[in-house]
Formats: sequence, C-alpha cells, structure tokens
Amino acid sequence: MLVKNTAAILLFCLLSSSASAMPEKEANVIDSNSLRAAFINGKTEVRFRYFLMITDNKKGLTDYYANAVGGGLKYETAKFHGFQAGVGGFFIFNIGSSNLNQPDAATKQMNRYEIGLFDIENASNKNDIDRLEELYLKYHFKKTTVSAGKQIINTPFINQQDGRMRPTGVEGIWLNATHKKTKWEGGILWGISPRSTVRWFNIGASIGVYPQGIRENGQAANYKDHINSRAVLLGGITHDFNNGLKVQLWEQWTENVFNTLLLQMDKKWGSSSFYTGIQGILQHAINDGGNADQSKTYIQKGNTALSFGATTGWKNKNTDLSFNYNRITERGRYLMPREWGRDPFYTFLPRERNEGFGDVHATMFKFKQIFPRQHFQTMIGLGYYALPDVTDTRLNKYGMPSYSQINIDIQYSFTGALHGMSAELLYVYKGQEGNSYDNNKYVIHKVNTSLFNLILNYHF
Repeated sequence: MLVKNTAAILLFCLLSSSASAMPEKEANVIDSNSLRAAFINGKTEVRFRYFLMITDNKKGLTDYYANAVGGGLKYETAKFHGFQAGVGGFFIFNIGSSNLNQPDAATKQMNRYEIGLFDIENASNKNDIDRLEELYLKYHFKKTTVSAGKQIINTPFINQQDGRMRPTGVEGIWLNATHKKTKWEGGILWGISPRSTVRWFNIGASIGVYPQGIRENGQAANYKDHINSRAVLLGGITHDFNNGLKVQLWEQWTENVFNTLLLQMDKKWGSSSFYTGIQGILQHAINDGGNADQSKTYIQKGNTALSFGATTGWKNKNTDLSFNYNRITERGRYLMPREWGRDPFYTFLPRERNEGFGDVHATMFKFKQIFPRQHFQTMIGLGYYALPDVTDTRLNKYGMPSYSQINIDIQYSFTGALHGMSAELLYVYKGQEGNSYDNNKYVIHKVNTSLFNLILNYHF
C-alpha cells in the first residue's frame, strides 16, 4: 500500500528536483513558459508531526495512551497557462500505545480518542498507515480557481477537523471565486477520506465509518454500508459590507439523505473592538434519509432540525474574549456525519461535539491571548452543555449526559535553529452534569474524563 500511495508523489518530486541536476547553462535556456519550467519551478512542502494523547477516565474504567509520529510530502507545480497540478501524501507510525483493540472490561466500550491517531478501521496496524491525500488539477482565471481531484477544503459542514494526525480530504470539483467583497465557494463531491482513515470512500460509504450511536427507538444504529448516496452538492456565498457586517449563506445537499442550510451574520461595530454574530441552521431529510429500510437509514424519514446561536465579544490584535450560545430545538436531532467535519456552532470546543442531539442549550466562554514577542499564545474555553436525558433516545443519539467542559490550549512557535517547528499542549476536562443512572457506558470517554494532548509540528 505504501508503494502504491506514494508512487505519484515520488514522480512529482523527482521532476521538481530535476533543475538541480541540470547543468547551469541548460537550466538558463529553459523556456519559462514551457511545461518543463512549470515542474522545475514548482514548490515542495515537507511536514512532520508527533502526537501524544492520554485519556484519564473515571476511576475503575480503562485509561489509554498513544504515541504517533508521521511525515508528509506535497508537491505543486508552478502555473502553466493557468493550470497547476498537485500531489501529496502522509505516513504514520504507532510508536507506543495501549491496546486499542481491547474494550473496557466493565462497559465493553471501545477506545474513542487515541484510535483516531491511526486507522480506526484497523487499530492493530502500526506501520503501514499511509494515504494519498491530494491529487488534483487546478485552473486559475483572474480571481477564480477550479480544482478537480483529491483535495482539502474548509466549509461549515465539511472541513479538515485536524485534531488528530491528518485532516479529512474530499474528492470532487471545487470552485473559489472572488469579486470585490463577495466570495463564492462550492462544487460537487463524490469521495471522502475521513480523518483517522487511510481509504477513500464514496459518499454513502463514508457515512458510518465512525461509531453510529443509536436509532430514535433506542436500538443500535445500522446504517454503515447501507446509505445510498453518490454525491454532495455544496455551495456558499460570503459578502463583506462596508459597515463591518459579514454575511454567509451555505447550502449542502446530500443526495437521497438530507439538505442543510446555514445563514450566519457577523458584525464588527465601527472603530471599536466589539463584535457580535448570529447563526441559524435548518435541516430536513430527503426521501428516505439514505435507505428505504428505516432500520438502516442515516436520518429518519421526515426528520427536521433547527439550530440557532449567537456570539458577542471584544477583540484586538492580540486579545479575543467572547461569550457564545447555541440552541438546538426539540424538533429533532441535528445530524451531520462526524466523518466529514466538526460542528460549525459558536459554542464548539475541541474534543467534543453536539452533533446527534436535539433539545440542546449550550453556553461557552472563550479567552484567547497572543504574546507576539514571545511567539506564544494561549486559549481558555469554559462551556456548559445541557443535553436531553441519556434515556431520551429520540434526541440523544450517543448516550451523552449533560456536561461541562474546560479547555486550556497553549501554543509556542520556535525561532532560530528550530524555525518551522511549533508545539501545542491541550488539556481538556469534561465534567458530568446529567444523570448516568449508575451506568458507566454513559460515562467512559464522555464525562468525568481528562484528556492530555502534546503535539509537535515541523514543516518547511
């Protein structure tokens, strides 16, 4: 697999390095408009990443740890008559971890966090964890680009969610266009490679790679490999007004499954540092929600969901202080495949999500401070998330009790001889606020849990 997935990368890199192997006189006579010049003048990026993750669960439940190290290579040609080609991949090694195949003895629950550093489909694989992440052809026209192939995008619903070793990738055709203060983004996607996997899946097969939770009737969900969907149509428009108002409108249509619409407005108030924002999300099932057999569908036929939220804060060059709120109504579960990206809510904090729930009240306070001279920044997040009771299976897909969450994130960028290296230390504690009925399956990896993350990145 490693040879197969990296052959294209090696080919591009050999072509890109050919300039250094040519005699100086020959290099000087190359036509700058030639295809060869586009390869010679291309850009190569190299990345290395180390990740230590530790989960300290409630006393009596299994604790876990993992050490992952990996590296990646990407090459992109220079422009040739408006065209560019790019290819990139990444490899990962498990260099020392708990037994991630062994469930907790008391609850029979599997590991949740550390397994995501590797291949969640094969936790015993420690050496052959590699993926061809990008392989695309891009065309530039004025302030417009169109990319076709494997690539990485960032939208409210499908995004990198890069909280493990590598981000989520997509395959399809993607457009970015800018005109004055308006930006259009969108395209058609037919493949996804979720974070923590090494394979590429069609749209239907990508739904259910992660744990599936339970159906509204309380039975185990069974939609993995049963969703009939070939494509996602996704588009967004963002406009910046002269008065400091930014408006975003996004729509995501997933064939035969669901449609989701997002409207968000963020406002900076005059010359002050104050800002506010509001967001609304409306979602409804399409046809049978993915499968005519409702025991194997992703979203129940006729299901709708409504979410709305707001933020207010104060921000200058180095400080950002905000208070955030989000509400998912009791109308139904808000659903978005966790394989595709993280929540777009103002109240999102890394290492937990509110996807899969209805009747949610979430509040979150966040403080971020940058120390530019010290090349250092810190973020503190405090959140309270009131969820439906764990026995309310209609609105609680993952059996998660209400919880409080504390995030402390410290990042440092090295200079001098270690320029290009950065370090991040993230501590997360999730406290139990809802009733677990003395059943630890509602506790392990969810509440009364501390998470420790140390990440080192180096790129050039």
